[in-house]
Amino acid sequence: MSYLDDPRVLFASERTLLAWQRTSISLIGLGFVVERFGLFMRSLNPQAPINPNLLGPSLVFGVLFLLIAAMVALLSAWQFKRFLKELSEKEIPRGHVLWPGPVINIILAVAALSMATWFVVTS
Repeated sequence: MSYLDDPRVLFASERTLLAWQRTSISLIGLGFVVERFGLFMRSLNPQAPINPNLLGPSLVFGVLFLLIAAMVALLSAWQFKRFLKELSEKEIPRGHVLWPGPVINIILAVAALSMATWFVVTS
């Protein structure tokens, strides 16, 4: 009897996927806050000259966090799908839906990449 014969292994894998989703959401939030903090700091000193060719550190770090969030979301979805291929039919409970977790991760990745693009284009 394989250790994978227990459906708890699948559920543990889903919990791991959800933990990576939370990490990705946190990184997206952090990237947004960091980038918007730079905008807030510029609004405090409106007389300061703004050089459009110079990317501020808040933009760079904010976009970096967003790109890392997208990478984490995509990597965890890929890893979960790869794990599912290792399971047999009897290890997956009948009627259990497996697609929402990876789809949500892909949506998170698209959202993070869209935000990063928006920040770069509008700055």
